[in-house]
Amino acid sequence: MYAIILRYKAPLTEVDRHVDAHRAWLREHYAAGHFLVSGAQRPRVGGVIVAAAMERARLDAILDGDAFRIAGVADYEVIDFAATMTTPALAWLAEAV
Repeated sequence: MYAIILRYKAPLTEVDRHVDAHRAWLREHYAAGHFLVSGAQRPRVGGVIVAAAMERARLDAILDGDAFRIAGVADYEVIDFAATMTTPALAWLAEAV
C-alpha cells in the first residue's frame, strides 16, 4: 500500500482552479480500486491519498495523470507501507499484502 502526501506549492487560488479536475481523477481511481481513502490536510496545505498495493511504476503513472501534477501546483511524497493492523471492518487491507 502507499500513503501519498500532496503538498501545495502554489497559492490556494491557483490550486482551486484545478480542484474539479483533481476530484474527477480521484473518482476515476476509486472506481478502478486504486485509491482507498483521501482528503485534504488541515490546515489546507495539501492532501493525503491512501492507495492500494500495486507496482510502484503503475502508481507513478497514475499520479502523473493528476491535474495538480500536470498544472505543477503540488509535490508528491510516496510512502510504501505494509498494513499489518487495522480495525476489524478493514481487515482485508492487512490480508491483501
